Amino acid sequence: MPERIEDYGVVGDLQTVALIGRSGSIDWLCFPRFDSGSCFSALLGSAEDGRWLLAPRSGGPATTRRYRAKTLVLESEWETATGRVRVIDFMPPRGTNPDIVRIVEGLAGQVEMRTELVMRFDYGSIVPWVRRLDDGALLGIGGPDALVLRTPVELAPEEMTHVAEFTVRRGDRVPFTLTWFSSADEPPRAIDPEHALAQTDSFWRDWVGKCGYEGEYPDAVHTSLLVLKALTYAPTGAIVAAPTTSLPERIGGVRNWDYRFSWLRDATFTLYALMNAGFQDEARAWRDWLLRAVAGEPARMQILYGVAGERRVPEYEVEWLPGYAGSRPVRIGNAAHEQFQLDVYGELMDALHEARRHGLARDDHAWSLQQHVLRFLEGAWDQPDEGIWEVRGPRRHFTHSKVLAWVAFDRAVEAVERWDRPGPIDHWRRLRAEIHAEVCREGFNVELNAFTQSYGSDELDASTLLIPLLGFLPPDDPRVVGTIDAIQRDLTRDGFVERYRSRARNDVDGLPGDEGVFLPCSFWLVDALLMLERDDDARALFERLLGVSNDLGLLSEEYDPAERRLLGNFPQAFTHVGLVNSAYNLSHHTGPEHQRGRRAD
Repeated sequence: MPERIEDYGVVGDLQTVALIGRSGSIDWLCFPRFDSGSCFSALLGSAEDGRWLLAPRSGGPATTRRYRAKTLVLESEWETATGRVRVIDFMPPRGTNPDIVRIVEGLAGQVEMRTELVMRFDYGSIVPWVRRLDDGALLGIGGPDALVLRTPVELAPEEMTHVAEFTVRRGDRVPFTLTWFSSADEPPRAIDPEHALAQTDSFWRDWVGKCGYEGEYPDAVHTSLLVLKALTYAPTGAIVAAPTTSLPERIGGVRNWDYRFSWLRDATFTLYALMNAGFQDEARAWRDWLLRAVAGEPARMQILYGVAGERRVPEYEVEWLPGYAGSRPVRIGNAAHEQFQLDVYGELMDALHEARRHGLARDDHAWSLQQHVLRFLEGAWDQPDEGIWEVRGPRRHFTHSKVLAWVAFDRAVEAVERWDRPGPIDHWRRLRAEIHAEVCREGFNVELNAFTQSYGSDELDASTLLIPLLGFLPPDDPRVVGTIDAIQRDLTRDGFVERYRSRARNDVDGLPGDEGVFLPCSFWLVDALLMLERDDDARALFERLLGVSNDLGLLSEEYDPAERRLLGNFPQAFTHVGLVNSAYNLSHHTGPEHQRGRRAD
């Protein structure tokens, strides 16, 4: 059985990430990229589907664990009846081949240790051929993948597994290095584990040391920024939503999705977090990836792309994996890339608007692309779509989608007014006003005194919290105040925000069952409360959100207040982006900095 989602920590090399449980088991790792087939898949099945255990022979969870200050070097300690031991886990920033290094350090007395290496390629479906090299290294090959383990400890085969038991005494340091390479190549040269540790430690410290945040929550902000950096695919600048697939939004349910791709809906908030923190290079790389990914015909712009900008990420089910805690199906790929979502056009325009506003180097091709997008949107903004939540039910006129269409034309108008970009400003002003009037007329429910999920609906939706943050209406507008009050009253559980009602009479998403509360939306509520100058309420909610992170400061997409456990893919970039932005907003007494737009005339 996999561990609870919150029991995992992560290490990464800027191209992939490993999930390591309190038990000392690496239960999820995809080589060589985030979206590659996994070589350890116990997270979605059992040990037989691949894992790497390294822990005291007596078993049990680590007594304590932590990241080294301002790094993603994970240290887990066990105290046993005979001694104390530490396992140091890390992935050196990628060289030619990806490595994961584990160093066992004796701290007191002596501890009997056990390691179990279960190599399985292609999501557990391939049992590799394993042999020993002349230098004693253990080599596993299956299809296009190969792994080589180098360690002074000799592992022996045992029922499709390789195991070893060894004793660690005070002062001992026993290294293990696992390296992936293409099976068509020769095994790569060994790295020096201790040298790699020093380099990795320095890399993370030097990087996060550039952070410009000076507010009240430095540890939480630094951890979240480290997560965002770890979820960045360095060769292109893309940021994946999460490094996992099919972690359920409800244990035992079917709301299980593959998040190892990059979503346009995250673009503006991510850029804002990076630029606010002073990471201009990362923001520029993300902006440039965005431009490359969406280049082409605007009508075919997608909501998500692969980390290199791939457009085809077909979805299929892996039948041989039982899913996390029996939550099936296990999905690879994401069919949502075929959906039509109006909001992504506004997100693109807003992201490029923010890039200009924060002084990123000008891209001469960006405005040409934006004009093509706007010409398409002129004839498409009044069409129904699948909306921000990628519902798999019928298309609707979602209020949030229309607001983001307004954002697209609003930012275009500002580009002409503020940065002297060429364009038909009077035409865009008319479209902006037309969309604004329609949303206020069709998307607002007078009886509820709130904006609703879609035109004519009486269902609430957390995405309407963005109305004041995007500048569509001022925060003191009675319709905004009513919407925030209604969401707090009717769309929260234990104070945390739900995306929408996924159960009872609202069948908008076409899926059975419900889900947890949505943590990014709860951060949006923090920002909205700040805009209403309800600072104490905003701070209280923010600190409650910090309280649901795990002991390492990591957050997933959702949370179950009743069971008090994290749900959904983990760690989730959008949640950590929300944390960073809300922390910055709390440090400003004049309201959120990302109140980017203004009310249309």
